[in-house]
Amino acid sequence: MGSFYIGCKVENHIDRSKTVRIPKLLVDTGSEHTWVPAGKLDQIGVTREKKDLAFVMENGQIVTRSVGFAILRVDKYFTIDEVVFAEPGDLALLGARTLEGLNLAVDIAKKKLVAAGPLPAA
Repeated sequence: MGSFYIGCKVENHIDRSKTVRIPKLLVDTGSEHTWVPAGKLDQIGVTREKKDLAFVMENGQIVTRSVGFAILRVDKYFTIDEVVFAEPGDLALLGARTLEGLNLAVDIAKKKLVAAGPLPAA
């Protein structure tokens, strides 16, 4: 498929004036969660809500990380989602759940994100 990166703004969901720009997140539909460097999340006061969750890495290694809640913005799209506190050596990733919440899809040919279409009627 090939890979590509996007920029994303991350906000503290309680105090939206606390924000940080992540210039380079790997778009990874194979990852359920979005991974943001822990230092960036700490900088804007995102709280570790779930601690010591186990994640299986692509190479089969099991690691434990904390998870918190944040608002993620890509262009005019935004969502609130769980974010993993990525440690040094971890990739910064935009995962499938966040893409779904943003209502964005991957255009494989153009290596960019596109609107996924209208949400189903309730």
